[in-house]
Amino acid sequence: MTTPQVLFVCVHNAGRSQMAAALLQHHGLGRIAVRSAGSEPADQVNPAAVEALAEWGLDITAEVPSKLTTDDVQASDVVITMGCGDTCPVFPGRRYLDWQLDDPAGKGVDAVRPIRDEIDRRVRGLVAELLD
Repeated sequence: MTTPQVLFVCVHNAGRSQMAAALLQHHGLGRIAVRSAGSEPADQVNPAAVEALAEWGLDITAEVPSKLTTDDVQASDVVITMGCGDTCPVFPGRRYLDWQLDDPAGKGVDAVRPIRDEIDRRVRGLVAELLD
């Protein structure tokens, strides 16, 4: 079986997609290849997203928001956009999901925790689906 390739996309690649990528790497235990990107990457990862994941022992301080490329999409089996209306190149044979999630931009960690928890719930479901 080949390793499933998952790409998370949001506008700034600073909050939702970074949390989702870290959680999928954690729950996938190296059995899923994970990338994240944004159409308009921010300068840094959202500090509240960093703090929310640190509470669970996950460190994303070294992550840097990156620009979405056509190659990222072509290399992926599953492309998950995160409620940001991103225009993503569409290729046959890819599975596209849109996770409608609140944007953590400008919010404190108290507001980001429920977003993190919802992403975690969806990521766990995705892991079960991809690895069954």
